[in-house]
Amino acid sequence: MTTPAPEGYDPHAYAPFAVTVDLAVFTVREARLHVLLVERGQEPFRGRWALPGGFLLPRESADDAARRELAEETGLGPDTVGALHLEQLRTYTGPDRDPRMRVVSVAYTALLPDLPEPRGGGDAASARWWDADAVGPLAFDHDTILADARDRIGAKLEYSCLATAFCPAEFTLGELQRVYETVWGVELDRPNFRRKVLSAPGFVQPVGGPPRRTGGRGKPAALYRAGDATALHPPLLRPPRTDATPSATEGHDR
Repeated sequence: MTTPAPEGYDPHAYAPFAVTVDLAVFTVREARLHVLLVERGQEPFRGRWALPGGFLLPRESADDAARRELAEETGLGPDTVGALHLEQLRTYTGPDRDPRMRVVSVAYTALLPDLPEPRGGGDAASARWWDADAVGPLAFDHDTILADARDRIGAKLEYSCLATAFCPAEFTLGELQRVYETVWGVELDRPNFRRKVLSAPGFVQPVGGPPRRTGGRGKPAALYRAGDATALHPPLLRPPRTDATPSATEGHDR
């Protein structure tokens, strides 16, 4: 039921603007962090790569729009999209972020394992997973959104047990360490990492039986599985970067 406008309210006294959603969805593939991008099939920025997203419909929430646009533009099935845990990142309100009109965007992010190959749909000419370190300039202000999203998921690994979702059901601490190194873009000290992981209650638990040899040399490595904790106490803080590797910065969608 629609509530009538208050007496004396004139909607034409305010400049019109639109609301959109943008999604920065990441996965780990071949020990590299990948982000889901779509090739724009329409102007503005036709032919440029962008984050999936689009305009909210008149009677639609931002959460519903995010899932609808993700399904429409990537071809991911409704079961896949419906099961995603999308986390609201922030709202982008720059007055010149879209050349067509004033557009406010609600951005979402997610870090997920084992997503299928996407395909273009809706107003997207194509869709694919891109190595997050090899992404060129994106449409609109999506470089800025992508950089903010990478910072957010990096922080989630510090305080949550999310990293175990990217390992096999039974994994070595070396495999777990590679997930952190992939997302954070840094090399970690192996003994220090091992000590921190094993001191965090409920993070991992040892698997009974013989250890597994990894790579054909050296001592067989002990196997672990995900524990029952969801948060890390104490947090596993990432070290500062010591290289000059740039992160994505700058540029929107539709």
